[in-house]
Amino acid sequence: MQSSPTPELTQFAEDVLAGLSSTPKSLSSKYFYDDEGSRLFQEIMKLPEYYLTGCENEIFSQQTDAIFTSFANSGSGFDLIELGAGDGTKTAVLVDHFLKQKADISYSPIDISQEALDFLTAKFRSEFPDLRVDARNGDYFKILKSLKNGGGRRKVLLFLGSNIGNFTRQRSIEFFRHLREVMNPADLLFIGFDLQKDPHVIANAYDDSAGVTAAFNLNLLKRINRELGGNFDIEKFTHYANYRPIEGSARSYLVSRERQSVHISALGRTFEFDRWEAVFMEISQKYSLQMIEALAAESGFEIKQNFFDSRTYYCDSLWRPSPK
Repeated sequence: MQSSPTPELTQFAEDVLAGLSSTPKSLSSKYFYDDEGSRLFQEIMKLPEYYLTGCENEIFSQQTDAIFTSFANSGSGFDLIELGAGDGTKTAVLVDHFLKQKADISYSPIDISQEALDFLTAKFRSEFPDLRVDARNGDYFKILKSLKNGGGRRKVLLFLGSNIGNFTRQRSIEFFRHLREVMNPADLLFIGFDLQKDPHVIANAYDDSAGVTAAFNLNLLKRINRELGGNFDIEKFTHYANYRPIEGSARSYLVSRERQSVHISALGRTFEFDRWEAVFMEISQKYSLQMIEALAAESGFEIKQNFFDSRTYYCDSLWRPSPK
């Protein structure tokens, strides 16, 4: 007897159907991260062209004292709450330093992936046996709402890795406003922003010479084949990325090399692709300081402090709620 599809698989199918039925065609970048996609992204973060990870690591390792001073609440303890923590490598740099300062802290990663949380929890409990780790699986806002009045301790929300760059401006404002609603006056929000810079540097980060980013994007077609019964021929598509300096956005596409038909069994549909037709995959916004200030102001925050790497490629911006 065949089991019914999981809700996640049903949502995946619905989103693929909607994306490939639209004009222009698109696929959601949130589905990049199956096991192989996650492995490939770990490779991307080690590439010489992908400067983002190194910049944030530099900020965390070189400015840990200043970050700790900004997080500390008149000597009282605080709770680090990380939204979409990944493997936690960068956060571990901060936690290690804070614990050496004898800080009274706890760490709560929040993620929709229980597998990712299990790995992260095991890693942090092994590295930091004295740290209170309280992983939470589920929706960011529901979990944060439940934590809103938790004992009066300061919450420091972490949203790192320039993940905000995948949001449109309007969605960014909505996201920050939702966070503002579930924060107390003394709470803080720490966000990673990739800054505007030499367009060549940005373009290379999304189209590396080793082809790892191309494999990362093409892997989504393999996932559709595997999970939804698609018959994409990966060799018939090519990865293309560019950077638009006026908009400040890097964009990624998969482009059909020839006119072709692709059938997806789970959808009961065949999709036609013209030669050189592009499928939009991802946007990654790059920011000016004025854009960051405007986002904060429109979302109900004020900037407490900005931290930059030595090349001013990247900014970790610390926000506090504006008085209502």
